[in-house]
Amino acid sequence: MKLSFPITAIVLEVSMIVLFGLFVKYETEQNTIQQLNVANSTRVDKSLELHPFFRDVHVMIFVGFGFLMTFLKKYGFSSVGINLLIAALGLQWGTFIQGILHHHGQTIYIGMKNMINADFSTATVLISFGAVLGKISPAQMLIMTIIEIAVFAGNEYVVGEIFQASDIGASMTIHAFGAYFGLAVAGVLYRPDLRRGHEKEESVYHSDLFAMIGTLFLWMFWPSFNSAIAETTEQQYMAIINTYFSLVACVLTAYAFSSFVGKRGKLDMVHIQNATLAGGVAVGTCADMEIHPYGAMIIGSVAGIVSVLGFKFLTPCLTDKLKIHDTCGVHNLHGLPGVVGGLASIVAIVLGASKASSVVKQAAALGSSLGTAIVGGLITGLILRFLVCGLSSTEFFFEDSVYWEVPKGREVDDE
Repeated sequence: MKLSFPITAIVLEVSMIVLFGLFVKYETEQNTIQQLNVANSTRVDKSLELHPFFRDVHVMIFVGFGFLMTFLKKYGFSSVGINLLIAALGLQWGTFIQGILHHHGQTIYIGMKNMINADFSTATVLISFGAVLGKISPAQMLIMTIIEIAVFAGNEYVVGEIFQASDIGASMTIHAFGAYFGLAVAGVLYRPDLRRGHEKEESVYHSDLFAMIGTLFLWMFWPSFNSAIAETTEQQYMAIINTYFSLVACVLTAYAFSSFVGKRGKLDMVHIQNATLAGGVAVGTCADMEIHPYGAMIIGSVAGIVSVLGFKFLTPCLTDKLKIHDTCGVHNLHGLPGVVGGLASIVAIVLGASKASSVVKQAAALGSSLGTAIVGGLITGLILRFLVCGLSSTEFFFEDSVYWEVPKGREVDDE
């Protein structure tokens, strides 16, 4: 921490400043010679119409994702603090790398839509962060952010520009991609000691309550996430309505199946914190299609069931059989529901809900997102394992005091 982290952070920020100085300008500066000031003003006004959506997505990134990961009893500072760190870097790097790809190396003119897309690229890293939470250093997370967003931007360009697939809420390109990228990294960095569990990898009453705050923020603002970049007002309306009904249906099935698989019918807070959000993930790909409210509710219901069953049965299997330790269960909240979303879009197109894409394009987009994420995650994991300084022993996993000045009088729930 004394050298590797501050040097890495400073070098990366200086690099961002240089890149922005060379390539990034205000949207108001675009085509000033060819167009009148009135036209520029109109363009800016239209961009500002997206500000409420940008604000909602921004809250999800910093409050929602940050607090969702505070469930570990001794890792709350790092969950919220490192979330802020990597989001701040991701917003800058995402703005640049996506702008370069979509503007073909030319000047990038920044508008509200660019900032929303930068938030989306950052969300991908925060999803992956959940899979390796408590097990890698801040310096490793900074490097992972740079690599993952570059790979994400490449896959998103392929899916959107080459395949021209429909993925308005990014179930495939953000959620499935982020989950499987993180799982691949976690697999490479796996430590055999984790198979027996870790004494610090558990929650206490107040840490689970803090995590539930993140869940509620994400749940409330998810309709904005899925509708923010819709091309038309009608599509935006459709995405909001479909996401809303998918989420509410998901809550009921998540609660029901949590009780069904729990001991003596009791609810599990891990399921409630995560599976209740799966409906927002799963409906994302076809949110702007005419799937009808009942169709959205079916998708949300299935997602809630799949997510709970994933936490109950698949997470232990990943650790024991595949040697992939998923701290936050991102496979169940983002990975599986993201795949469900891709498959749902294929079914929706077959049933005539949309003519904007095709079955082949949707299948290609899902395959590209999964394949690129796994390969990119494996390569990133190898880089982090052998080239970037990390934790030397599992003794330091899931412990804030390794990175933070922790109050000596910190409350500890011995029960």
